[in-house]
Amino acid sequence: MLAVSPYNQLALSGVGRIKDIDIFDTTLRDGEQVPGIALSRDDKIRIALALDDLGVDILEAGFAASGKMEKEVLTKLGKSNLDAQVCSLARAVKSDVDAVIDTGIGMVHTFIATSDLHMEYKLKMSPEQVKSKAVEVVEYAKAHGLKVQFSCEDATRSDLGFLKEILTEVQDAGADSVNIPDTVGVIIPRAMSYLIGELKNTLSIPISVHCHNDMGLAVANSIAAIDAGATICHVCMNGIGERCGNAALEEIAVNLFANYGIQTVDLSKIGQTSKLVERVTGFTAAGNKPIVGKNAFAHESGIHVHGVMNNSLTYEPFKPELVGADRAIVIGKHSGAHSIQGRLDVLGVRFPAEQMDELLETVKKIAIGGKMIDDAELLAIVDNIMWKNDTKTKMVSLDELTVLTGKNTTSAAVVTVTIGNSDKRTAADVGVGPVDAAINAIRKAINDNITMEEYKLSAITGKSDSICEVTVMVMNVQNDGALSVGKAVGLDIVETSVDATMAAINRDFARQRNA
Repeated sequence: MLAVSPYNQLALSGVGRIKDIDIFDTTLRDGEQVPGIALSRDDKIRIALALDDLGVDILEAGFAASGKMEKEVLTKLGKSNLDAQVCSLARAVKSDVDAVIDTGIGMVHTFIATSDLHMEYKLKMSPEQVKSKAVEVVEYAKAHGLKVQFSCEDATRSDLGFLKEILTEVQDAGADSVNIPDTVGVIIPRAMSYLIGELKNTLSIPISVHCHNDMGLAVANSIAAIDAGATICHVCMNGIGERCGNAALEEIAVNLFANYGIQTVDLSKIGQTSKLVERVTGFTAAGNKPIVGKNAFAHESGIHVHGVMNNSLTYEPFKPELVGADRAIVIGKHSGAHSIQGRLDVLGVRFPAEQMDELLETVKKIAIGGKMIDDAELLAIVDNIMWKNDTKTKMVSLDELTVLTGKNTTSAAVVTVTIGNSDKRTAADVGVGPVDAAINAIRKAINDNITMEEYKLSAITGKSDSICEVTVMVMNVQNDGALSVGKAVGLDIVETSVDATMAAINRDFARQRNA
């Protein structure tokens, strides 16, 4: 089920019916140009097979002329009976095309720059020389039986008249399709629509588009190009690619499905393919990355969670199952009672409704600073609150705590406690570390005869930012040899240890009061 804006269809009512769009995936070529990504032969083949299983139409798996490994990968993929058309990049140079021919694959994507800027400063060639080179290489590739897509590098900064001339000539030379790259991501959607519309009126072969994300418009420009008549779209999984990346495969695919009714790939496999590309490339998608980011279907705000629990489409344009993802109800600073109760229901925990405010307050306190509370930590907090329920009335309160500690420094602590309603006491002491110093100061303030019989500390999840749980057993709070247990959970080890100690002391006072 989808819940996109009804205005989309109103705006598209005057747009011609868009039928099939071919997905030209360049994750293994342009995507690999990200600094820090260097894929092995096996890495590239593993990703290629996943992309083929996802359902891409064209798989630009490398640049044959760039080295032996690239040729080997392309050769192997060409013999793998993939559903996708395997393609190699090639400059407008015959030797590059020869390298593609050697692999045995059936398609080449050849390019040459067409902007004045590139022709003058990079190629140092005249427009006529560029046209001649483009036509020559297209004819050469076609003569050797290759399917050819021709690209005008830096097309969106090229003269429109020159673009029409060169593209018409490569069309006449036999090119099967032409590609319009926004090489440095500088065009806006309305301008892209205009450019593709002009070229659509000039050419009779399919037009492709290749958009970069330098200005954050890669997907928008790709969709605008498709609106205007482009039928092939270059993409990279997770939007990776040099500099700021390329149009994201998953975003293009979902937009085309949601707003145009066009299914280009198996949407349900997007999640698993995205994770595979993350693992193999080592390039993790941003948490707020659309469709595949870890926060794409995560909800923390109490208002949002309430809506999602009643109908997920209130705060999701589509259900996560559509793209093979899972929804996450996150417990954090902005969580409300509905979020927490919903999570407890899933975990099968019965929690007293009258204690929910205390649980909510505890969660918010622990979550300050961005801490996300996982299930194990939530259960520890719940257990601690329920455990404390029979000692709500405090006979001893901790009013102030100051701890001084550091490397090569004797730890010291100062505490102020109030016993009963009016007996306020302040004490200071030192110890072997901040926890020992704090507990020694509490002992001095309340009763020097108190002994720590047992101290147990554990990190709930084992992570460095985990909530810690402290359990202590103390003796002689009332000088009668009795033992008392205290527990507490929190982020700070010192504070949590002190809270557990105070809980044990209060339980002993409660024992005496209830005797």
